[in-house]
Amino acid sequence: MKYLLCWFYFIFSFDVSAQDLKQKADDYYANGKFTKAIETYKSVKNLDDVYDDIAKSYMAIGNYDKALTFYELAKTANEDNLLVQYEYAKLLTRTKKYEKANQLFSSLIELDSLNPNYYYQLGLVLEKQKDTLAILQFNKTYSLDKTHQKAIFKIAKQQLIKRNFLDAHRIIDTGLESYENNVELISLKAQTYYHQEFYTHAIVWFKKLLALGEKSEFIHEKISLSYAQNSDYEDAIYHRKQALNYNPYDANAMYVIGTYYVSLNNFEKAEDYVKQALFIQDQSLSEEYQYLGTILNRQKKYEDAIKAFKKSLKEDPTNMMSEFFLLRTKDEYYGDLDSKITLYEQFIEKHEKSYFITFAQKRLKELKEEKFLEKK
Repeated sequence: MKYLLCWFYFIFSFDVSAQDLKQKADDYYANGKFTKAIETYKSVKNLDDVYDDIAKSYMAIGNYDKALTFYELAKTANEDNLLVQYEYAKLLTRTKKYEKANQLFSSLIELDSLNPNYYYQLGLVLEKQKDTLAILQFNKTYSLDKTHQKAIFKIAKQQLIKRNFLDAHRIIDTGLESYENNVELISLKAQTYYHQEFYTHAIVWFKKLLALGEKSEFIHEKISLSYAQNSDYEDAIYHRKQALNYNPYDANAMYVIGTYYVSLNNFEKAEDYVKQALFIQDQSLSEEYQYLGTILNRQKKYEDAIKAFKKSLKEDPTNMMSEFFLLRTKDEYYGDLDSKITLYEQFIEKHEKSYFITFAQKRLKELKEEKFLEKK
């Protein structure tokens, strides 16, 4: 009897000691002391019970190779534990072992065909494998769980890409019913309206993103373009400038801002932004210099405009419009009639088939008549 009591005491003490070790390791893990947790878990006698805990701890410190090793051990030791298999399969996806992840998620679906997350995770794997059947898995997820936000996003995005705008709105609205502040779905809603060219609606939804603290170059650029389509150029300028904060050397953005200032008849600002755009760009700038020249003309800065048109022609000697604008600007700027007449005669001789020829001939006639009247 005495020996029997001692034996029970020994077994009980050993069990308590094992539980204490497991609890101590769990506490280390909970407090972010993952390496300590790993050491303590490994000191537990029955490692079958803690393989998954060791795997999670290795995950926490970013050692995915070790985590995979211990998840494999946990899966073998606990064949009926679907949660262990699920976490293992997700790590396989994360480490780009897509074929093995595909097989494991497919097996999990066979074991539990009503779990929506198995289908969703399989869909993610198929996406990585460039398999078009991924969308079927996301649709299956949605059929099992109408509130699955991530699956809803995938389906809605696919509908937007295919330009099925009504279906995109329908699925997005379903998602927003259960989570009205889902920024991914709000973004898709705004983009769907934008691609439909319903710019006023797009602005409303892009502004919702901003109100939720979602600020990015993309959002400010799209809301700017939407305002511009509605001729709200001041708001368009404001948001395009906000976009510039993310990419200060975006020459295209600067050029676009310049065009908005032209629409507001603020030619000085327009000149400033177009010049900045020209300074940054290292490609052919013929059209940009031409546009700058027209802005300068509007301000009667003819000398500067002539320089801009000459730069345009230097960039592209075949730019007929810049050559004609240069001619017209010199016509405005020069006071000597003979010089003007010579310029038009040279232009007509050089460009007999130009679509500007009729105007040039008409203007040459006017100048000659003016000279004739001066002589009289």
